[in-house]
Amino acid sequence: MSIDPVSLGIIWDRLIAITDETLSTLVRTSFSTNVRESYDLSCMLFDAEGRSIAQGTYSVPSFTGTAPETVRMMLAAHPPETLRDGDVLATNDPWIGTGHLYDINVLRPVFRNGRIIAYSLSITHLPDIGGLGFSATARQVYEEGLRLPVLKLVHEGEPDTLVFDIIRTNVRVPEQTIGDIHANIACNEVAARLLLEFMDEYGLESLQPVADAIIAQTEKGLRSALSAMPDGTWQHAIDIEGADGPLRLAVTMTIDGDTLHADFTGTSPAIPMGINVPINYAKAFVVYAVKCVTTPATPNNIGAVLPISVSAPENCLLNAKAPFPTGGRHVIGHFVAPLMMGALAQVVPDLVQADSGMLSLVNIQGLRPDGRGVSSIYFSCGGYGALKGLDGAPTTPSPSNMTGTPVEVWEEISGMTVLRKALRPDSGGPGQYRGGLGQDIVLRNDTGSELTISCLSGRTEFPALGYSGGRPGALRAVLIDGRAVHPKGRYFLAPGGTLTLVEPGGGGFGDPALRSPQALATDLAAGHVSREGAARDYPEAFAELGGRG
Repeated sequence: MSIDPVSLGIIWDRLIAITDETLSTLVRTSFSTNVRESYDLSCMLFDAEGRSIAQGTYSVPSFTGTAPETVRMMLAAHPPETLRDGDVLATNDPWIGTGHLYDINVLRPVFRNGRIIAYSLSITHLPDIGGLGFSATARQVYEEGLRLPVLKLVHEGEPDTLVFDIIRTNVRVPEQTIGDIHANIACNEVAARLLLEFMDEYGLESLQPVADAIIAQTEKGLRSALSAMPDGTWQHAIDIEGADGPLRLAVTMTIDGDTLHADFTGTSPAIPMGINVPINYAKAFVVYAVKCVTTPATPNNIGAVLPISVSAPENCLLNAKAPFPTGGRHVIGHFVAPLMMGALAQVVPDLVQADSGMLSLVNIQGLRPDGRGVSSIYFSCGGYGALKGLDGAPTTPSPSNMTGTPVEVWEEISGMTVLRKALRPDSGGPGQYRGGLGQDIVLRNDTGSELTISCLSGRTEFPALGYSGGRPGALRAVLIDGRAVHPKGRYFLAPGGTLTLVEPGGGGFGDPALRSPQALATDLAAGHVSREGAARDYPEAFAELGGRG
């Protein structure tokens, strides 16, 4: 079957629209703020061969990056010939799914005329999965909660009540956790219905010709972009905060024709703290970084993965094996994106992004004033790294693509009060294009009881670096009752106590001496840069403005 380019574009957009509607259903039916407000989720379609062909627009890059291998392993555990219409598979195994126990991967086969023609996959971060709770303080994965192998959550339309009872019995907020799992099941039902309606409309009995064309076009675009780069090998390394001292991430990137390989030899060993990263999660951010500088406008699918390979020493930070804990794997794994940008900057310096301030997660556990349990994540973020020709956006997560919980919603579900939430002037890294601003947030415990606070962040010692002469952004700080604490620690917050999150700025791009006076004047008027900051960081432009704001 031959598909002309116009028809392919229309069909491709329709498949993306189906995943977007699937994602909207997931958000509307979820019980937790992780999904409903923060969009810690992904929805994707796969063809009958288990190849990803479309994803929801608001899907998290790490999930879309891990999903192809996840689906392959889920179908290896439950081969297609053993599946029946109405079956639903699920797992939260870190080494099959997204790298930690808190994400549930839910897969539904889509049948047409008695045979599988596609799969719908949804992934969400559950509000709880038992154990210590979402934190970085576990010493082994067994402490982090329930680890579910690939299992049938639903048998031909009938939920496995025993599995649901086991999960319900082991979590702090069963209504939210079970509710979110049901939301995953429901959204995949919507995906199946919409996909079959689409196939009826277009008279399709199989998606394979469409899938082949979509994947081939994406793969061709990426291979063409890689072929335009010089062959060679480049190295880059960065330091990040660990438990008691710095840890190192290192990459050797090799471009050979239309392929790219990333090797993480030189990376620090895994440690007995929940910040280790399974290699599938690390690969997701290699793919993300490469796609950002090669084919950012092309919709994502398996074609963007096929030309890329990774390797790493066993049980280094980026290839941790069980039983190393992985609960906070994002606080290391997210840094694979800037690590790769540092290598790519040596090849395509005008296409890379300066480092970002990154995401900060604080998991809150305890009791609300009405006595009900709370187990929820407060998402906040630093500034986005600048690019050539573009200032970094303020308080924008990179590379996670998630959003923060609105103040009103957070206060209602947590029993805490948000005393302050404001942009942080002068926090963006100076440059011809300024890094994005961080923010200051102050939360007060008004629950009347003690809360457990688990912090999962970085950038308290190593700032977001600038590129091409741009300077670093400001550092992050986490304070409890005004006292600085470790960004990966677990603490108790007394009633009336305050948690302060000082979010970092993104790195700048280009020499600050080249920033235009007009851009500086706009920053001064908006309060993004102070007069003192302008005189210090942009003396040339400030002088042209006559030294006034």
